Formats: sequence, C-alpha cells, structure tokens
Amino acid sequence: MVFGAIDIGSNAGRLLIASVHEVGGKTITEKVSLVRVPLRLGIDVFETGVITPEKEEYLLKTFDAYKNLINVFQPIDIVACGTAAMREAFNSKEIVERIKQEKDIDLRIIDGIQEAKIICEADNAYLEKKHEYSLYIDVGGGSTELSWFQNKQLLDCRSFKIGTIRLLYDAIDKSDWDDLKKWINNLELEDKEINCICSGGNINKITKLFGNNSRNTLTHTQLIDAHTYLEGYSIEDRIEKMGLRADRADVIVPAAIIFKKIMGWGRIHDLQAPKIGLADGLIIDLYHKYHEKRTILKYS
Repeated sequence: MVFGAIDIGSNAGRLLIASVHEVGGKTITEKVSLVRVPLRLGIDVFETGVITPEKEEYLLKTFDAYKNLINVFQPIDIVACGTAAMREAFNSKEIVERIKQEKDIDLRIIDGIQEAKIICEADNAYLEKKHEYSLYIDVGGGSTELSWFQNKQLLDCRSFKIGTIRLLYDAIDKSDWDDLKKWINNLELEDKEINCICSGGNINKITKLFGNNSRNTLTHTQLIDAHTYLEGYSIEDRIEKMGLRADRADVIVPAAIIFKKIMGWGRIHDLQAPKIGLADGLIIDLYHKYHEKRTILKYS
C-alpha cells in the first residue's frame, strides 16, 4: 500500500511517497520517492514574523510540483503538515487557505507536541531498541522535539524553540537553552541505559560521514570530532570539498551543536540515526487510520 506525506518545515519542504507493510509486528515505511525543496521559510519567519510574498510564491510552486508527483504515484491517501515556521508566521492562515483554494491540499499546522508524537510513530528496519528507555530527539530548522518512553509508554514530551536556522541567525533565547537543559537533567539519564533515537537530515548526514554507516550509529566522541571537523571548513568549502548541498552546509554545524549539548547534558554515549522523520510518522498514521476505517466498514 502506498501513501504520501508532505512536511513543510522551517528549512525545507518534503514530499514522501512510501509503501507501508508489517514486519515482525512493526509498521514499516519503505521510500518510493522523496522530493526535498529548500524552502527556508524560517529565515524570514524567525526574523520578521511573516512569510514574504516571494517565499509564498515559492511555496505555491512547490505544491504544484508535489501535486504532479502525487498524480503520478497515485497514493491511497495523502496528508500535509506545517511545523515551526508555519506555526509562528502571522500570515500562515491566509497561506494555508490559498493552498486549499488553489491546490486543493489541506495543509494542517501542527504544534510541537503533536510533531514529536508523530515522529515517534516512525520505524524502519535499522532501528534497534535494546534498552527499556528510549529518548527520541528531532532537530529541525525551527524547533527541537524530545520524547521520553519506557518501552512503548510515552512518559513525557516537549518541544523547544531551538533549531538550526534559529541558531544560525542567533535567534534562540538563553531561557530556551536553560529549559532544555533542565528537562534533560530531570530525566537522570546517567543512571539509565537508554536508546537515543535521533531524526533530521543533519544528524543523518553527520552519522553517514562520521559514524558507523552500516548501523546508523554515532558516538558522543564521534559527534564532537564531527563538529570540530565541520567547523574547520567554510560554508563554501563544505559545499565544494565535502559535497554538501548549500542548504545543508550552513545548518549542519548548528545541528551538531544542538545534538552535542543534549548528549553532553544527558551523558548520552551514543545515538541512532535510522533515517526516520515526521513524514514517515505521518504515513504510518495514515496507514493505521485507513485500516481502522476498513475494519469499521467491514463490520458495519
């Protein structure tokens, strides 16, 4: 079964078309197509509070491209969500209405807690949970979501206004860093063996370049070395010599800083970056709702 999800983030927009199947009791997404567009809505929103007319038109053109691909792949159902930049833009309501009227797509703006819970729904074949406790960390352009689990029970979930674009433009309040550190410290992670499961394009790239690529794992020491190495290159050199995309080359260092702080505060020794994200969680949620609907119709 094939489903589709659109994730309009602060740094980029993504359309994921994926097939969904059950493996060993897990609901797994398998990518059919992933199209990422560097919208960078957060650059405007976190400085001015609005999405500019130029970025609005770019967003509408992106939805044109996504609609064409949706028509090609014909997923059973699709869902579209906007996160931090869309949450904070004063003109987001008007843009959402325009997308509905002109593109016939309902873009739902979700809050940080919803975002965190959806991400935790995502799974893939490379995700290992050896320990009783799991900490999920998703670092985006505008926010960082953390979820704390004991086995499958969600114990706590928080969203912080800390993201790569905010950090790049020095738009993070000290109080937000303090709140994040306090939340991490309250978990008392030093006394527990945990699964640290991280998502976002930046941590995926850092893990691929500096971690164990076959297992999608990265140690705290490797992360520190990665940050030092990346920071030693200019943005231009990260593009030309390391082959990073322009919209990855500038935010990968802020991402390393955020993950490094969290791992340091929590005394976390290693993390997994199994290439999951909001779009995967959205698709799994669609899949479950589809089956629930079919079951109700079957017995009604």
